[in-house]
Amino acid sequence: MKKCVIYSRVSTADQQVENQVSQLKAYAAKQDWEVVDAIEDVCSGGKDVKERPGLEKVFELARKRQFDVLLFWALDRFSREGSRKTIGYLAVLDEYRVDWHSYSEPYISSLGIFKDAIIAILSALAKQEKVRISERTKAGLERTKRVNGTRLGRPRTAQARFDEAKRLRAEGLSYGEIGKRMDISRARACQLAKG
Repeated sequence: MKKCVIYSRVSTADQQVENQVSQLKAYAAKQDWEVVDAIEDVCSGGKDVKERPGLEKVFELARKRQFDVLLFWALDRFSREGSRKTIGYLAVLDEYRVDWHSYSEPYISSLGIFKDAIIAILSALAKQEKVRISERTKAGLERTKRVNGTRLGRPRTAQARFDEAKRLRAEGLSYGEIGKRMDISRARACQLAKG
């Protein structure tokens, strides 16, 4: 008989985990698994494991090999930290030789013959997510630069600020326009341009 830990999570104290837990216990009974613990968190699924005492306990029990399978209601109840972090958590469970299974998404499971395929698919999604995040970040930075004229990157040295103010003044910009471009006051722009 496999030993099972149930993990459930809700985002706020107003929400209840009872529905998740009762369905998961019924499912575990049908599988003939012994439920050794039902662990819950009341917090955002986007928080790190160190900020989620319940999930931290799950990993501690897994590390000690005190159960064989982790059962959760859905992958987003387990983690909402993004594909990369979630696949990392599942990989840690795999290293501890603990299987995992999503009740409402039975294809997200390490119990069947497609375990390696599921991990490969989730890993590919995590890689794609990393690319999308990078693209969105770059696009946001470019937009900020274009809309606000904000210079991105490391802070400028004092000499570089003087040089930029003088160059902008030579291009015919007013002290007010220089201030907006450099994100400084008009008076400061005047000082730098004349400096």
